[in-house]
Amino acid sequence: MRKRGDGIIVNISSGAGKFGYPNGSAYVSSKFALEGLSESMAYEIEPYGLRVVLVEPRFVRTNFSNLVAKRSQSPNSLYSKMTEKMAASVEKMKINSSPPELVADAVLKAVTSKEPKPNLRYLVGKYVEHWMEQKKNMSDKEFLNVIKQSLQ
Repeated sequence: MRKRGDGIIVNISSGAGKFGYPNGSAYVSSKFALEGLSESMAYEIEPYGLRVVLVEPRFVRTNFSNLVAKRSQSPNSLYSKMTEKMAASVEKMKINSSPPELVADAVLKAVTSKEPKPNLRYLVGKYVEHWMEQKKNMSDKEFLNVIKQSLQ
């Protein structure tokens, strides 16, 4: 791509790259890392005619949410109650989730955009926006309490 002086790297992140939530430590940390990697790469590769696109889906209707550590589901686990609450919350979110095709459309738009200065981030879907807005306008302690309350 550098030889050609043209190219796009598309990274698929998540709304989870913006804030943490219970039972999401591994997933959330990978998305936080991808956000930082993408931002840093954007600076580094732009002089070579390359760009980075970061697609940030919100809650998408897939079976991904079924991937919960078996150990945390065990009644003997210290995390079993939290896992149950999070699973119930996820089921509620699935009702208003976005179809996977919405993500594919965003990727297509991002890679075919002819804007002189294309966006780094493409937000896709709904549901998480209100939490992100709250996080911007609250202290960390206030926001943690909002997340905790949503699981009750």
